[in-house]
Amino acid sequence: MGNILVLTNSINGLYSFRRELVEKLLESNFNVIISAPIDTKTNYFKEIGCSMIETSISRRGTNPISDFKLLLRYLQIIKNNRPDIVLTYTIKPNVYGGMACRLRDVPQIANVTGLGTAVENKGILQKITLMLYKIGLKKSECVFFQNQENMDFMQSNNIGKENGKLIPGSGVNLSHYELMDYPETTVINFLFIARIMKQKGIDQYLDTAKYIKKRYPNTVFHVLGNCEVSYKDILEELHEKNIVQYHGRQDDVREFHKISHCTIHPTYYPEGMSNVLLESAACGRPIITTNRSGCREIVDDGINGYLVEQQSSEDLIIKIEKFINLDYEEKKQMGLAGRTKVEKEFDRKIVIDAYRDEINKLLL
Repeated sequence: MGNILVLTNSINGLYSFRRELVEKLLESNFNVIISAPIDTKTNYFKEIGCSMIETSISRRGTNPISDFKLLLRYLQIIKNNRPDIVLTYTIKPNVYGGMACRLRDVPQIANVTGLGTAVENKGILQKITLMLYKIGLKKSECVFFQNQENMDFMQSNNIGKENGKLIPGSGVNLSHYELMDYPETTVINFLFIARIMKQKGIDQYLDTAKYIKKRYPNTVFHVLGNCEVSYKDILEELHEKNIVQYHGRQDDVREFHKISHCTIHPTYYPEGMSNVLLESAACGRPIITTNRSGCREIVDDGINGYLVEQQSSEDLIIKIEKFINLDYEEKKQMGLAGRTKVEKEFDRKIVIDAYRDEINKLLL
């Protein structure tokens, strides 16, 4: 069918959220070439038949020399591999991959996986990033956005205005994240799943755990994720005091969903669509999260979870107490409502079909 080049800043992210798309492209006899930094899941894509090209990317760096080198790297990769279509994800592959596609006259399908702090926070960095986006995505055939607010903001800045389309985030694999039995234990287990950093709402979660544990001793607050250095000592201390249980990064969170009664995600990081919430809801777990784009779309407040004010430990405490005081059947029904919602609105097949439609338009 032709060559499809995928530009991304994370092989592990591609595996977690987009491998089904890659598998479908291979099934359709496309030759799939992936350019990304080498990571633990690189061999998986090699084994299923992808060609892998190691490409270093400074994900959060702002060094113009490094970024120019990335542009040159993408130009060389496109020249050598002659792709019919290039799929790009995240800011730098979108921008510099888009520039390279434009210079090489190759169709690009971009995916704005979230605005990121560089775009959300006003200032000179926002202006520079938006300017780069305008240049990089000017000739894109399609720009996918993961939530309406992101789409509206970018289009108001003349990015993806003519060719922007809305998809339900990365969707969720409903076979991998199956509906689980709701635990009947008297101890209530809460899950926090995220990189341990300020903008993911870890401070609010820890504040809440300290308060709730005193009033409700039959609660356990679990923390899963890579820990930034600034939180290492804090988590170790609270773990020793039995206020939280810190489990580090987990490759498969489903084992924790089995024991969990509710996922707490008080993030205020500018995400496209929260995969943590999609996966939790798919497993039949109620969710309590921030009332902001990328999170609120997954919650029908009071039906499959609760929305809380951004950066408010007080409101988070109120909502968690409200949840604790529900009876078992009410908690269970809340989880089932979440599963129903993701089945209707966030099935990963919806995202795969959107990509296949765009690819077919370009090649047929």
